[in-house]
Amino acid sequence: MSGSERRAQVLSIAAGEFGEHGLHGASVEAIAHEAGITQAYVFRMFGTKKALFLELVGAAFDRFSEGMAEAAADTSGREALTRMGARYYESLADRTTLKLQLQGFAACGDDEVRELVRARVARMWDTVADTTGLDAVTVKSFLAFGALLNGAAALGADEVAAPWAEGVRTRIRPGLFEHITADTNR
Repeated sequence: MSGSERRAQVLSIAAGEFGEHGLHGASVEAIAHEAGITQAYVFRMFGTKKALFLELVGAAFDRFSEGMAEAAADTSGREALTRMGARYYESLADRTTLKLQLQGFAACGDDEVRELVRARVARMWDTVADTTGLDAVTVKSFLAFGALLNGAAALGADEVAAPWAEGVRTRIRPGLFEHITADTNR
């Protein structure tokens, strides 16, 4: 296996481990064992357990931002927002990426993690704001709705037959955010 292939393998295994157990609960020993390498080799590739976690969490946020930007290419305004919303919803099917984002938020008691997550949330904000050209209130409403979808996906709301889960599962239709503007929310 080449060095880049081994690195990709370790990242994939580590994503599952960190997604399930978080920064402090994940085991580099378990990652190394599953990859068939030594812990020393994992540390040689990534430096520290936290550096590996930061790389994975950053990439998890980036996949959402990059996916939304790609979906909204060559559009702006509400059309871009509609396309971004559809891509965001589709992205939630990747449970590992979702769990890595949530583990990133959970580990924000650590200054380095908090700085990374802040930067990635800022990137997500900028992706939506710059691509759509819409006002801050609309961008905030869109991302707040996304946070609710993250929570519902993490909870497996699709598998729950209850009124709250039914409500969360309602589809986002074009025009949902048209009434939310800076003028209507002063």
